[in-house]
Amino acid sequence: MIVIVDYGMGNLGSVLKAFQKNNIKAMISKSIHDIETAKKLVLPGVGHFANAMKKLNEYNYIDILNKKVLNEATPILGICLGMQLFAKFSNEGNVSGLNWIDANVERFNVTDKLKWKIPHIGWNSIKIHQVDNLLLNDISDNELFYFVHSYHMVCNNSNNIISTSMYSHEFVSSISKGNIYGTQFHPEKSHSEGWKIIKNFANKI
Repeated sequence: MIVIVDYGMGNLGSVLKAFQKNNIKAMISKSIHDIETAKKLVLPGVGHFANAMKKLNEYNYIDILNKKVLNEATPILGICLGMQLFAKFSNEGNVSGLNWIDANVERFNVTDKLKWKIPHIGWNSIKIHQVDNLLLNDISDNELFYFVHSYHMVCNNSNNIISTSMYSHEFVSSISKGNIYGTQFHPEKSHSEGWKIIKNFANKI
């Protein structure tokens, strides 16, 4: 079973619906037992980084997530803020993240605030850096995906970058490290191409 972790910060319903529409068994859960027995995990997220880390601590999820992801190599997909939480540190609240990816999270620094609105909202293309990565299997270069974010991940290890996108400057739009995967964009809101990513995570990883 794929467990979508409910820590009070995600657009859980739309993520679950994307799995269900593609005939993939998934569930939303707050239960540590469900997380512990999950075959795969999804960490969605919408909102403030520091609040999200506070919620993960309040729900006592940190230890079980570390056990599942780092010790047992359970595949996990982070979406938007969920992906950002994999980083070492975020400027959004100046707090530490889960420290699974050697990266920091920074706010978009734009010079032309009329041209480049923050948050970055809407459809944007991706440039694929790892053509053989299973998460982006059957995804074409320059394909469009839906974004909603003011902060972005800055990876210190380029091997973790699957794709980048342009908004004022180039930024990381998807990552991977072993069993850890993440998208800055919302695959659940990106129609057929986004559903390919949902299916790739469920069936190929």
